[in-house]
Amino acid sequence: MKNRIKVARAENNWSQADLAERIGVSRQTINSIETGRYVPSTILALKMAQEFGKPVEELFMLEEGE
Repeated sequence: MKNRIKVARAENNWSQADLAERIGVSRQTINSIETGRYVPSTILALKMAQEFGKPVEELFMLEEGE
């Protein structure tokens, strides 16, 4: 799954730690999501979308074949 979390963070001038604190996870979790090593739960993806004020589909996209 591809994501635009790093781009969305940059648009808001947030660090990984800033986003992590806002949604109640560790900075390492944000890093793992951004690098594609971890696919967030539906609840976590929705929390991120809500925090950014964007639809979840704008932040997370399925890759071909998924």
